[in-house]
Amino acid sequence: MQIERYETGKRMSQAVTCGGFVFLAGQVAIDAPGASVREQTTNILARITRLLKSVGTNPTRIVTTTIWLANISRFEDMNAIWDAWVPSGHAPARATVEARLAGPNSQSRSA
Repeated sequence: MQIERYETGKRMSQAVTCGGFVFLAGQVAIDAPGASVREQTTNILARITRLLKSVGTNPTRIVTTTIWLANISRFEDMNAIWDAWVPSGHAPARATVEARLAGPNSQSRSA
């Protein structure tokens, strides 16, 4: 089975394809550090859209996702952006978790 890695660095790849599946690394709001959860979510989802497109797919093909929030009280702010981004009729299985994130300026992360 062929494995392809995209945007590979020393520690990780941003996307990996194998057996018809695409796996994305956890995405953070690199272009919006310290911004609001809405702004960070917008940035993360744009990054995900770009990565999916780069490997020949799109958000209608997402099967599952996990969203990590530094503060679950921001859940509705994140959902407002998420709900507008997810294509109608194509919502994936999803879990949202509150967790301490690795980056001090990250309020949300999606994987």
